[in-house]
Amino acid sequence: MFESLTEKLEGIFKKLKGRGRLDEENIKDALKEIRMVLLEADVNFRVVKKFIEDIRMRAVGQEVLASITPGQQVVKIVNDRLVELMGGKSSQLKIASRVPAPIMMVGLQGCGKTTTTAKLASVLLNKGERVCLVPADVYRPAAVHQLKILGEKVGVDVYDSKGVEDPVRICVEAVKQASEGNYDTILIDTAGRLHIDSEMMDELEKIKNVINPSEILFVADAMTGQDAVSAAGKFDELLGIDGVILTKMDGDARGGAALSIRAVTGKPIKFIGVGEKLDALEVFHPERMASRILGMGDVLTLVEKAQTAFDEKAARELEKKIRKDSFTLEDFRSQLVQIRKMGSMQDILGMIPGFGKMKSLKNVNVDEGELVRVTAIIDSMTKKERIDYRIINGQRRKRIARGSGTAVQDVNRLLKNYVEMRKMMKKITKGGMKSLRGGKFPF
Repeated sequence: MFESLTEKLEGIFKKLKGRGRLDEENIKDALKEIRMVLLEADVNFRVVKKFIEDIRMRAVGQEVLASITPGQQVVKIVNDRLVELMGGKSSQLKIASRVPAPIMMVGLQGCGKTTTTAKLASVLLNKGERVCLVPADVYRPAAVHQLKILGEKVGVDVYDSKGVEDPVRICVEAVKQASEGNYDTILIDTAGRLHIDSEMMDELEKIKNVINPSEILFVADAMTGQDAVSAAGKFDELLGIDGVILTKMDGDARGGAALSIRAVTGKPIKFIGVGEKLDALEVFHPERMASRILGMGDVLTLVEKAQTAFDEKAARELEKKIRKDSFTLEDFRSQLVQIRKMGSMQDILGMIPGFGKMKSLKNVNVDEGELVRVTAIIDSMTKKERIDYRIINGQRRKRIARGSGTAVQDVNRLLKNYVEMRKMMKKITKGGMKSLRGGKFPF
């Protein structure tokens, strides 16, 4: 996410921070570079023009030029302006005032609307809400079936349209049934087209008029850049949207849509899709996103992911085991499963402040498959083997390798790394972090 943009901005700021004193000429040159970087990132040119002018007005003031750390001051100004550009603060769904609250999911075909509808249902379900999905896309082949499968995976109900082909009637009857069934929220997956046409907009307008939705959310593919921005503007003009969900943000290295859409449409980005899994939908926080763009990490999101993935009671039990030097392969497996719940390792590492600036780690490619292989190897062990690794002899290693579909060398490497990790944990519990000087992490 924003990889190219972040790297180029870091280069510009590095030059600014290297100067003991800034003058208007230095700032002018830096802003010229920032302008080019933003345009290359596919940010709307009008947005770029205003953005640069706002920074120039703030950066050439005495507060910066007379500052002890003028380079840092400019970075702060850019950060503050990025936050403002993306909306200032996170925007919540307006669903508290109505029960059940209908939410219309709209957008062009291929933007990931149906999958995003299920992802949003997962978010609401985790908040304790009763959610019902409504398949109102009767045109795309298998759209109804796809939503039913996704609903089953998430664990929410899907309205049975019983073969009705009229999307407006489906929505009316779904709202009525949801009201009788005491649902809190109804997510309506409407039909999309390859382009905006009057027939599609007329149908959406009719649905809007009969169900009076609490929210109309426009789902956009972030990788389409300014096409997504212009489509959002058109939908808002013809239908009136309340917010945007940007999908495929994990594959968007440029970031033009995220930086332009609020300024162009006046509508907030409410969620971003950061992966294919059904839990890969995050609340959009402008201040955190600005921090990521400037290579400062995103500690708050990292902490929230960890709190969701890790069980507090289990963490305390694990701490006791580490202190008693009784950390087993079963415990190791549990930790790997919880780490995988947090998302891809590349994303997790990207949230750590300064990670992107470490040359030794800059181009590191985390093999997600390695975590799967390690889990498979441990799953192939007996309970006794997981508790006491010392009984795993040559014959047992061959059996474990066959059972996990790996090689004996993979089993040997896992056991070696596990033993090294136990030694490291023992050092930490006995002598604190000082005892690790000169050592290295086994993975």
